[in-house]
Parts: sequence; structure tokens; C-alpha cells
Amino acid sequence: MKNILGLRTAIYKVTDIKAATDWYAKAFQTEPYFNEPFYVGFNIAGYELGLQSEESVILNKAETVLTYWGVNDIESEYARFLDLGASEHEKPTNVGGEIVVASVKDLWGNIIGLIYNPEFRLP
Repeated sequence: MKNILGLRTAIYKVTDIKAATDWYAKAFQTEPYFNEPFYVGFNIAGYELGLQSEESVILNKAETVLTYWGVNDIESEYARFLDLGASEHEKPTNVGGEIVVASVKDLWGNIIGLIYNPEFRLP
């Protein structure tokens, strides 16, 4: 029996949870299933994307951990996130075979990774 079961939740900390809820609903094209002042939860293809309030602005958020959200067309999704006000972090880059990754920063400085990986299969 495996002890680690795989990704369950990615949390993004934001200073304005109401504005972030609206932005993430547009960016991920889904409405939250749980929406409270202390936590907002989105179901993204069975995975949890959570928003939590941060008490003060953190200017230098860590860039050492990335969560990549799967997409079918990385170029168009990357451009759509930028059109929604995200800023460029890493342009779409081929990392081997047909796999392409990109990342943007949301309006609160959180990094959102995007990945096109036609080889990915759930166990």
C-alpha cells in the first residue's frame, strides 16, 4: 500500500480573497464549490485549488515550488491568463518530447504553472 496518494490540494495565498475568487473563477473557468471569507475552494478536474487570505502582503513569494495545471493548448491558455491580468513568469518552453510548460504570476504574486503533457495518465 502506498503512503503518498498524489496531489490533492494547491493553495494560493491572497490579500483580497473576494477579488481573487472572481479572478480565479475566470482564469480556471469554474465557480467555487466552497466560498467563505477564510477559504475558497475550486474543484479543478477533481483536484482542489484553494484560496486563503494572507494577513499582510508578502512581496517576495517563494519561487521554488511550482504546481502545474494540465491544459490542451498551452499557447492559448498562457495568452488567456495574461489577458486576464496575470504577468509573465516563464514563457511556454519545450522540456522534452511533446511536453511544454509555462507559468504566470497572478495579481497577488502567486505562480501558476501550466503544462501540456500528452503522455500524462492517471494511475
